[in-house]
Amino acid sequence: MKESMKYTEELLRFIEDSPSCFHVVAKAGELYREQGFVELDEKKSWKLSWGKSYFVTRNDSSLIAFRLPEKKEMVKGYHMAAAHCDSPTFKVKEHPDRKGELYVTLNVERYGGMIHSSWLDRPLSVAGRIAILDAKTGEIKTKLVNVDRDLLVIPNLAIHMNRDVNKGTEYHPQTDLQPLFSEKDAASFQSIVAKAAGVKDDAILGHDLFLYVRDCGRVFGAEKEFVLSPKLDDLQCVYALTEAHAKTPSNSYVTMCAIFDNEEVGSGSNQGADSTFLQDVLLRMGESLDVSPAKQREWIAAGFLISADNAHAVHPNHPEKADPTNHPTLNGGPVLKFNGTQKYTTDGVTGAKFKSLCKRAGVPCQIFVNHSDVPGGSTLGNISTSHVSIPSVDIGLPQLAMHSAVETGGTKDTLMAIKVMKEYFSE
Repeated sequence: MKESMKYTEELLRFIEDSPSCFHVVAKAGELYREQGFVELDEKKSWKLSWGKSYFVTRNDSSLIAFRLPEKKEMVKGYHMAAAHCDSPTFKVKEHPDRKGELYVTLNVERYGGMIHSSWLDRPLSVAGRIAILDAKTGEIKTKLVNVDRDLLVIPNLAIHMNRDVNKGTEYHPQTDLQPLFSEKDAASFQSIVAKAAGVKDDAILGHDLFLYVRDCGRVFGAEKEFVLSPKLDDLQCVYALTEAHAKTPSNSYVTMCAIFDNEEVGSGSNQGADSTFLQDVLLRMGESLDVSPAKQREWIAAGFLISADNAHAVHPNHPEKADPTNHPTLNGGPVLKFNGTQKYTTDGVTGAKFKSLCKRAGVPCQIFVNHSDVPGGSTLGNISTSHVSIPSVDIGLPQLAMHSAVETGGTKDTLMAIKVMKEYFSE
């Protein structure tokens, strides 16, 4: 329990330091640098060496890291793992100050499929990146920004003005979900962001800014067995994968960890799982290390991908929503996900591979299958394998209230995921 709490506390610090997808990738980059990984640039040529470790980022919001065995002759294949760094939230529009008679609200739009009501009456702020012009080079550069204070709230309408609120309310994003920012004559939103970034107001030429919940994650329960935090989906998996990969030397496989952006909106971006990012890294890796395309295809066929995105635990108030015989529980260990329509990539053989990994790591393996009357969501596994055809499983860690502004997980599950991933990366 002591070791589990250690990793739970580290997970919560990781989430607190990662208020946007850009901060997630920056945080992961720090970890990889600390472990001796060399950062690569997609705009420059790569000169790779066997026995070394590298990582590369794209758009500041996706990252792929890889470890190379000591010699080419040692390589049996690729061992890949992937997760996503984005979560459902609200994105700030251009010209966001929306001035009314008395107040200024912030003009935002939905990003991903969130539970609307969970965002109301919570302290919120804004984080992401800004684009600024470098006066010396004339180039557009990016800078991370976090307005690290309680800045916004999306206020509920009082029950006296909406008597049917507890009978079920449909929220209209442009009307009901715009956050309160200031009184009419207060400072502009851009000036607040510029101050937080340490630049002049007119230096900001563009931005990718998102709302985030200011509530810090915490442990609760009779025996401190549960964790309550924003962004458990999917930062719990991101943390477990990067922690295991960065600290586990490769043996007979080229080990890779991919953190993709934009999973919550379909992955169809330059930096999403439906891009050529993974293919591009494999291609450049092969060219630099003098590995033929045919040999790389052999390694892909002999390889494996673990797609990690959190899974639904059985709900304490609605057990009827779970499958009758396959219903994961909090603190029950990693969840292997199956789906007959191939929204998940797991099949009988790849599932057996993951079960074997769990057994060797001394960790239980749970199974998730959708209730046959309740269609589930999708993830990045089948999208990634449509570009790189590698044997794959979809897994996750069990949680409640997926896509709520604040979600619930188990304090033992993060450690169990790290143990399995270390076993995987060290094969």
